[in-house]
Amino acid sequence: MKLLEGVVRPYAWGSRTSIATIRGLPTPSPHPEAELWFGAHPAGPSTCVDGSGQATTLLAEIDAHPTDALGESAVGEFGPRLPFLLKILAANEALSLQAHPSAEQAAEGYARENALGLAADAPERNYRDGWHKPEVIVAVTEFDALAGFRDPRQTVDLLRELQVAELDPYLGMLAGQPDSNGLRALFTTWITLPEAVIATLVPAVLDAAVGVLAAGDCEFRAELQTLLELGEAYPRDPGVLAALLLNRIHLEPGEALFLSAGNLHAYLQGTGVEIMANSDNVLRGGLTPKHIDVPELLRVLDFTPVSRDDLSPAVRTVNAERIYLTPAREFRLSRIELDGTGLHHASSISFDMPGPQILAVLRGIVEVRSATGGPTTVRAGQAIWISDDDPDVVVRAASAKVTFFRALVPVPHHARG
Repeated sequence: MKLLEGVVRPYAWGSRTSIATIRGLPTPSPHPEAELWFGAHPAGPSTCVDGSGQATTLLAEIDAHPTDALGESAVGEFGPRLPFLLKILAANEALSLQAHPSAEQAAEGYARENALGLAADAPERNYRDGWHKPEVIVAVTEFDALAGFRDPRQTVDLLRELQVAELDPYLGMLAGQPDSNGLRALFTTWITLPEAVIATLVPAVLDAAVGVLAAGDCEFRAELQTLLELGEAYPRDPGVLAALLLNRIHLEPGEALFLSAGNLHAYLQGTGVEIMANSDNVLRGGLTPKHIDVPELLRVLDFTPVSRDDLSPAVRTVNAERIYLTPAREFRLSRIELDGTGLHHASSISFDMPGPQILAVLRGIVEVRSATGGPTTVRAGQAIWISDDDPDVVVRAASAKVTFFRALVPVPHHARG
């Protein structure tokens, strides 16, 4: 059991206040802080500190004794690597439209690009490893996202509401085939439009959105406001049009999205806790100056229409623990609230599940104690690493209000002994 210090990733879309506030640091921060990583990713492994103050990286800790750290079951399935990455994500601007491959697509694509001799850091490389990348985002603040292709009939209603003559040919494509095939045809057409066409079509759509919003009540107000924001930031990007095809989702704190392979999505704004399979495979679809491989993106995308309910993971509550259930084998995420006064929530909770675990504190202070040692104090913005060979722990609230997240590898029942 060791204290973890996260690694800040200073991407341009990040916030200058959110992560710093959680960590109790002055705001605004000198640079945007987009993500705070807790894990053993080679590009940013957390620092772990033992009770005597000795520090190393979590990556080195796992590499030195993988079975002790991860357990036989996790090593047998995923190899000697932590199969998940836990993050605090703080978006002040929209991220790129993106999707992730399935396990089979990732393995095939990685092997194919290796055979072509592409350098690991080549900008045109799509597959930087052989793993898939399912992910869950749980809102900490109000959180907005685009995710999944919405019901095409609703999209037809949205496009008709705009009343843009230049959109009529594209509207007809979807109205005549309001299914996954129509979505594929329209998305493919938009993503491959010549820049000269984009330069006239996007402004016409944005002008129409302004008019619809100014006219008063509109069923698609949130969608059109997002369209205007994206159009201002990326006026010549076909991803602005593609955003019209996706569900525009608003999450309240504690609500979550599960994004499986092939789901086109973009986080728009807000702070959340994200957990994902430990992979760097991203196929971008717009709202970015980075490389977009359209043929490969189209191979990966799932155009099956989905609703918000389809993307919301089931939730099981066990005492103070709110568990977000997904089919991902690499991770399980849960949210725990404790109350040091004992008035509104339990003041402590015990954990005994085998396998590696990370507990990341978002609010307040906890003390984590095992049967073999004294308590470790973990403050907001810090985390604690619990390896497979550590004894069971008890987490106690050391402040009035505590919120922390628990990430683990869901060991199959037959492997628990």
